[in-house]
Amino acid sequence: MASRLFFEALRDAIVEEMDRDPNVFVLGEDVGHYGGSYKVTKDLHRKYGELRMLDTPIAEASFSGLAVGAAMCGLRPILEGMNMGFLLLAFSQIANNGGMLRYTSGGQFTVPMVVRGPGGVGRQLGAEHSQRLEAYFYAVPGLKIVAPSTPKEAKGLLKAAIRDNNTVLFFEHVLLYNLREDIPEDDDFIIPLGKANVLREGEDITIVSYSRMVHHCLQAVDSLVAEGYEPEVIDLRTLKPLDLETIGKSLKKTHRLLIVEEDYKTGGLGGEIIALIDEHYFDELDAPAVRLASKDIPTPYNGRMEAVTIPQPEDIIREAKKLMEA
Repeated sequence: MASRLFFEALRDAIVEEMDRDPNVFVLGEDVGHYGGSYKVTKDLHRKYGELRMLDTPIAEASFSGLAVGAAMCGLRPILEGMNMGFLLLAFSQIANNGGMLRYTSGGQFTVPMVVRGPGGVGRQLGAEHSQRLEAYFYAVPGLKIVAPSTPKEAKGLLKAAIRDNNTVLFFEHVLLYNLREDIPEDDDFIIPLGKANVLREGEDITIVSYSRMVHHCLQAVDSLVAEGYEPEVIDLRTLKPLDLETIGKSLKKTHRLLIVEEDYKTGGLGGEIIALIDEHYFDELDAPAVRLASKDIPTPYNGRMEAVTIPQPEDIIREAKKLMEA
């Protein structure tokens, strides 16, 4: 085991996979000499050269299309978005090509591409730099979506994403990069895509979350446990495909569901989860499932206003208690 920061765990995963497979390469804005906007690829250009650590112009649609073409021809690109919100400029390349080309080509091509980078609500980054793109891409067939919450998961899930033969969107929360954790040094350490993680077992309520909101949930749970409640906490890890089975197994014990996400409530992932629960596990619910999500407004720059727009631990405590006492 080695103590690693979140961004260092991502670098470890990239290095191990580039060493294992010469077809893996990185491209994006400032990924080479600058080392990435959050230093995930720092100094890697010295080891791998400028063609495997390819600095691109500020032209998201162009270099995303280049990555798709490279993947079609047998390479395995890791595309870094300097900020994931900028990749809205490449929506067509990621969705129409990355997501659908395997199907529309009748299986003649695969697009084994990872699209990764910082996102989520930071600290006073403003609306355009506080994007949460999960719901934007969730409806696109053929895409996989991953959102790790810890350094260990960042490494294991990124390695799995790089090896996957589909296009994987890998969302890294901007406020998790300096989170530290002991992680395995084993080159074969992999966390399979599509499998949620039960962080805490309990019998009173199921709390489902992902990415940074997992830490808000765990903070809230400490207070709930101190008051005598026994919540179960599930980290989704992979948003698509969704591990509905693990959620359903939990609901058979707790019969109550609280979903906590940083995405906007309207059109967010929480609504999709509730729809699936209604289809498959409705009879297990003793109370209506509840969503806690961000306000449906562009994220303010003002720090206090920004905090009000996203779920906080005290909000989670309040809603959990309401559900458990219903």
